[in-house]
Amino acid sequence: MKLTKGLTALLIIGSLTTAVATTTRVFAADSSSSSTSSTNVQTTALSKSYIVYGAGASNHTEIANVLGATSDYTALTTTGTDASYIGLSGVADSTMISSVSLTPATTGAGTLVNIKDYDGQNNITTVTSQQYAMAATMAGVNDIIINVTSDKSVTGEAALAGVYKALAADGISLNEENTQAANSVLSATSDAIADNSDDKSYPGKLTSAVTDTSADLAEKKQAGTTITLNIIGNTLNTNLEKQGIADQTSDTAKTAIVNSLKLVVNAPISDSKSFVENAQNLADKLKNSTGDLMAKAKDFANSADAKQATNWFVEHVVNPVKNWIQSIFSKN
Repeated sequence: MKLTKGLTALLIIGSLTTAVATTTRVFAADSSSSSTSSTNVQTTALSKSYIVYGAGASNHTEIANVLGATSDYTALTTTGTDASYIGLSGVADSTMISSVSLTPATTGAGTLVNIKDYDGQNNITTVTSQQYAMAATMAGVNDIIINVTSDKSVTGEAALAGVYKALAADGISLNEENTQAANSVLSATSDAIADNSDDKSYPGKLTSAVTDTSADLAEKKQAGTTITLNIIGNTLNTNLEKQGIADQTSDTAKTAIVNSLKLVVNAPISDSKSFVENAQNLADKLKNSTGDLMAKAKDFANSADAKQATNWFVEHVVNPVKNWIQSIFSKN
């Protein structure tokens, strides 16, 4: 019995050590990209890292620690006024609670999102990492790693306001019609995910199907096809079937998603060839994505950010498992 436990412990530690070693590879970002102004799709690399605190957040020091932000990060704050980034007005500062950090990703990484636990608790109760990545890509974001956390329990939609504010501060202006359409898709997918909360693979499969659909529709639009609700519905059903979740997704949820995708089709984002490529690449990553952590250290463009990501992984994943293993042996 003790031998079996010992072998198990060695296998677990060995696997984690390999994972940490794998996450230490870092590549340089391509800073020579050009900008697409007509559709406001981000094609220039983020110039530096940002941390954006919600005005209603309390403990900035701990939030920065959770998000892996250092003194090199430019700090911003989202207030109620910034809710306009997600199509809302009359919002109180105190309700802007979720906080985010943005760091440049390696070229081709796409938009990757990690939801980080605060004091051992995931306080983002509604939005998944996959939904954030999907919505940000439909808004025109690309090659960025976004970390999200909250020191209080929140649904999480306001985190995107922080993303858009940081991009604006970096000189990357996203089109408002794009961002509002993207936010609509995020909201439309939430009910379907809630309906399938017992299936951990469902958020990745659903957002993959929806993101693929947005790319397919943009291609058809650029080829001169008039996109009707019927075309959107058929394209969505085809992609849901590819992911094996068509029967899991209610007709009510499908209707909401179709209506939100119509906004994406009508937005300038669907005129962009680079968006089609970005969405297709993300959809491929989303289909197998589960849990809260999409980005690994190898995806970070900056070595300091990669080190922070590795340290977080060791502290929150490796060490707890090692402590658990040690507790098994101490009882024997």
